[in-house]
Amino acid sequence: MIKIKGVAVSGTPDEPDFSDLEDGEEQAAEEAIQEVVNWYSTQLLEERRAPVADDEQIKELKAGREAALADGAQLATADPEEADRIAAVYAARLKELKET
Repeated sequence: MIKIKGVAVSGTPDEPDFSDLEDGEEQAAEEAIQEVVNWYSTQLLEERRAPVADDEQIKELKAGREAALADGAQLATADPEEADRIAAVYAARLKELKET
């Protein structure tokens, strides 16, 4: 298995690729998702290091991070419009997360 732009692919003909996306749209969506994943990862680390970790909070943070990673995987089959939508959703999500 190899990684292309952070997504693992097996290289078989049945595997989706990024050929439908223009570089800018794909990259913007990937960057937005990665920033959200990084935010969740940072929050998870901080919560785990807290003197009394909140298990429910950890569970919610893990779920948020997993959802972002799943959306990132969907970029493999996204058309340019979908990539733009994903980028916009995650840019707004990151703004919301940073404000809390």
